[in-house]
Amino acid sequence: MGTDNTYLNQPQLHSMHHSSSTCLILNNWKGSFMSNANPVLYKREGAYIPRVAAVHDLCGYGKCSLGVAIPVLSAAGCDVCPVPTSLFSAHTRFPKFYMHDTTDMLASYLDAWVDEGIELDAVYSGFLGAAEQVASIQRLYREHPKALHIVDPVMGDGGSMYPTYTQELCDAMRGLVDGADVLTPNLTEASILTGIEYAGQDLSDDQIKAYLDALLAMGAKTVVLKGVVRGDGQIRNYVAVSGEKDASVTEISSELLPYMLHGTGDLFASALLAALMCGRGLTDACTFAGTFVRDAMKVTREQPDFEVRGVSFESVLGEITQLLK
Repeated sequence: MGTDNTYLNQPQLHSMHHSSSTCLILNNWKGSFMSNANPVLYKREGAYIPRVAAVHDLCGYGKCSLGVAIPVLSAAGCDVCPVPTSLFSAHTRFPKFYMHDTTDMLASYLDAWVDEGIELDAVYSGFLGAAEQVASIQRLYREHPKALHIVDPVMGDGGSMYPTYTQELCDAMRGLVDGADVLTPNLTEASILTGIEYAGQDLSDDQIKAYLDALLAMGAKTVVLKGVVRGDGQIRNYVAVSGEKDASVTEISSELLPYMLHGTGDLFASALLAALMCGRGLTDACTFAGTFVRDAMKVTREQPDFEVRGVSFESVLGEITQLLK
C-alpha cells in the first residue's frame, strides 16, 4: 500500500537504438545467479484470458493496492479475482484512517472458490492485514500448484515498517519468499526479510549482492530489488534469477524524479505482472513497469493534492493494453 520511491524514475530501455537508456549485465558478480536475467515466466496462448488472484487490501480513497491491481491487470487482458486482506477508508499516509481486518472471512471465502472449481494462473500478493493471512496465500499455492507466485512483500519504506504492521506480520511474510517466482522488495523490505541491517539507499555493489544472495538463498526464484540511489540523479533496480553458479545481475538505471507519490510501488508491481502475463521477459517487464509508473506520475503531478491522493494512472492505461498487441 505504501509509498515506494523505487519507482520515481524514468526507466531507460536497453536498446542498440536508445543511448539514453542504461541496462547493464554485471557479469563480474559471481554467485547464485543465472546469465539469463530476462526469462519468460508465462506464455500467453491465443485468446485465452489468464486468471489472477490479487491478494491485497482495498482502499476507499487513495490510489493503491486493489484499486490499482484490478484495473491495470484487467487492461492487460487478465481476469482479476480479488482476495481483500483488509478494507481501509483511505491509505495509511493519511493521518486518520479506518481499517477492517478480513482475516476471519478468508477461509470461507477461499472455500467457496474450491466449491466453484476456480482455477488460477497466478497468485499476486501484496499488503496483508495480519500474520495469519500468510497461510491463506500458501493455501492458494497448494490448491493451484501451476500458478505463478508473485510476491510484493509490502511492509515498509525508508527504513521503517508501515503503521499497521507488526514484527509478527513481518516475520510471517518471510514464509512467502521460498518458492516465489518473482519477489519485488524495496530496500527496507529486503532488510526486514533478510535481517541485513538497513543502510539507506546509497548501497555499494557488494551490499546489493548481499541482499540478492540472501533472498535467493531463502528460496526466491527471481528477485527485483528496487530503489538504490547514489546521488547521481539516477535510481537503480536490480533483477536477479536463481540457477547457475556463474551468472549475472541486470541493473536498470533510470532518471530520478524530484517528488514522491503514494501507491507507486503497487502500480509498479501490478504493471510488472501485467507485462509478464502478456509474455514479456522479466527484465523487459521491469523496464516497462517503470516507464508506465513514470508516465502516471507525470499525470498525477498535475492533480490537486497530488502528494497524498495516490498515483493517477487512468489516462495512461492505454500503455497496458498495448501489451496485448
